[in-house]
Amino acid sequence: MEGSAIVTLSNVAWEPGRVVGGKAASLARLAAAGFPVPPGFVVTPDAWSMPPDRLAEAITSALAVGAFAETSRFAVRSSAVAEDLQDASYAGQYETFLDVPREGVADAVARCRDAATASRVAAYTSGRNPGGIEADIAVLVQPMIQARAAGVAFTANPVTGDRTETIVTAVRGLGERLVGGEALGDEWSIRGREVIPRRIEEEAISAEQASAIARLGRRIEVVLGAPQDIEWAIEPGGRTGWRLLLLQARPMTALPPEVSWEPPGPGLWSRNFRLGEWLPEPMTPLFGDWLLPLIEDGYLDGMLDSIGARIPFRYATINGWYFNATPRPKPRLIFEALARTRGRILGTLFNILIRVSRNPAAADREVISGLYRRWIDDELPAYERLIADAHDQRAGASPDELEDLVDRLGRAAGRQLWFLSVVGGSAWKMEAGLAAFARKHLTELLGDGAELEEGVQVLLRALSGIDDVPAGLPIQSADWFRQIANTPPPIAEAGWVDRHQALVEQRRRAESACLAALARKPKLRRRFAELLGVASRYAVIREHQARVFPAAWPTLRTCAISLGEALVADGRLSSVEQVFFLHRADLRGRGALGGVADARRALWERQLRQPAPLTIGAPPKLIGDPVGRAVERARGSRPIPPDAIVGQPASTGIATGPARVITDPSEFPSFKPGDVLVAATTAPAWTPLFARAAAVVTDGGALAAHASIVAREYGIPAVVGTGDATRRLANGQSVTVNGTVGVVTLAD
Repeated sequence: MEGSAIVTLSNVAWEPGRVVGGKAASLARLAAAGFPVPPGFVVTPDAWSMPPDRLAEAITSALAVGAFAETSRFAVRSSAVAEDLQDASYAGQYETFLDVPREGVADAVARCRDAATASRVAAYTSGRNPGGIEADIAVLVQPMIQARAAGVAFTANPVTGDRTETIVTAVRGLGERLVGGEALGDEWSIRGREVIPRRIEEEAISAEQASAIARLGRRIEVVLGAPQDIEWAIEPGGRTGWRLLLLQARPMTALPPEVSWEPPGPGLWSRNFRLGEWLPEPMTPLFGDWLLPLIEDGYLDGMLDSIGARIPFRYATINGWYFNATPRPKPRLIFEALARTRGRILGTLFNILIRVSRNPAAADREVISGLYRRWIDDELPAYERLIADAHDQRAGASPDELEDLVDRLGRAAGRQLWFLSVVGGSAWKMEAGLAAFARKHLTELLGDGAELEEGVQVLLRALSGIDDVPAGLPIQSADWFRQIANTPPPIAEAGWVDRHQALVEQRRRAESACLAALARKPKLRRRFAELLGVASRYAVIREHQARVFPAAWPTLRTCAISLGEALVADGRLSSVEQVFFLHRADLRGRGALGGVADARRALWERQLRQPAPLTIGAPPKLIGDPVGRAVERARGSRPIPPDAIVGQPASTGIATGPARVITDPSEFPSFKPGDVLVAATTAPAWTPLFARAAAVVTDGGALAAHASIVAREYGIPAVVGTGDATRRLANGQSVTVNGTVGVVTLAD
């Protein structure tokens, strides 16, 4: 080959100082390291000083050597000096010519060279400083691949920044349709041995091939020392009938920073309990700084007034997400509570924490029914009066008066959360007590257990009283930044009446079978009736309290909006929405706040793309993880399929249907009968969808969550606490939901 004008990739690897551009240099290095890079040669910047006819002759000579002599079609691609850099990829800025005949290669090389002066390259270069390297161009020539499939792989998730996840996209044939945006292609997510198809459009590759591509990308990342964006192709050949080839590797640019999920203190920290169930995404600054502490303080106010103690639940903001920990009350607080209540608090705590799942009827008689009466007679009416008064007072209120309204409403909402946690939260514990009774006393008496084939949940379906509970507001999150949608109209399903009646009859048959089996054991029969009675009653109470809790949010949000309007009028903000990205202290300061709000919003949007783990830390040795134990009991020894999405088994049964990811109530009309509802979490206003759904899957939640209880009421399978089902499932994917085991799998 002619001097330094044309050089093979194999020679480039041993002459690192040669100017061949980023693309060719990385491929040469990887080929030398043993990666499956097709052979090629580079027309270097030195070639542009040659007369055109002489350069054409040199290219023709290069095409007559080695592997090139056996090929009739070629790929001609740019390899600019300023291309594929750590801080600027220049992806798609230069030209690529595919399937070029031998006689057209010299012309394609010239056209690649001319592309270096294109206006789009100048626009991309503007404002970038590629280390002072001259933006000259080399051209890479390789034999054309007869690709069965091709695509791109990212060795870190480009959206979330997760370095443990590889994203592979693929199309049939050449990858230009994918790179050029003409096709979406298939998308796979790979973490270790877990290979998950997230979108299948063309069935371009198999799970085995997706895994092989991910392994290739990880090996390249190790050699090049940074997360990589690679282009690959699969051609026929090899022992398996296919051969994986590497076409390009470049550093990933603009990758979100890595985040740490270290617990802020000892114990088990969870993001989906108590208030966490209502926060399916990171918190905006104004909520986390102002409304969140109000709710937490109100929670403790309700605790003090009803049981005589304030025992704080530790909570923290981790990368913008709300987490709370297992209680670790200080001895001083315990002694103060004992003195204040003259020891009565011990009996109260015993009933609401322990006895409620062992002997629910007794716990109800001793403590919980009294707490419920206090809520229904005093707390709920007071909450409703406060909301009505605040609604009237907010119009024309000054900023100080608006802040006072928020303070009062926030603390009142916290009191509601306390009663929801301690009263409504008893529902799943009572159900656990009923299940324990059935395992001990009914399994053998019922023989094959046909009447309870899906567990005691059949006894809690289609309960009377649910329809009498107020509908509740369609809030997406307790964070007041999220706009509250219009209340959706009731969903009237022609088949729901028949389905509901069938569930009622199923429940009655199961109850009759259990009572008949215990006919000769009157004490056990009475205990069963008590257990079933309290579990049924508190399932309805829990739904009522959950629907009431967010009633203050329209007024709370309106107050925040009014404060934002005042800041816009003063010239301190440019848009009302920026107020949600301030802190409370900012409201009272002076000076412009738009820059601060925009910077905080940019951080929040990055956090929004970073899925949080459901739990971090470890449970205390003495207490353990009661929810984890409940999940293990529900799942039993049933196997978990490989590559399944795993969560908590919240409502028994198995159902298959198309996934429908719903992010907010505005999407309710798109939900069709037989769809599988997939959501970050569900709130009471989502209940009408359960009449249509084949099954329910949520990112957050636990056995006591809204989705769990309502799915059991509606007799459909549910898996909650999956962590990231909304990210791993796509609309239209056929999925099977096994609510008995707690797994979701792609259907055949």
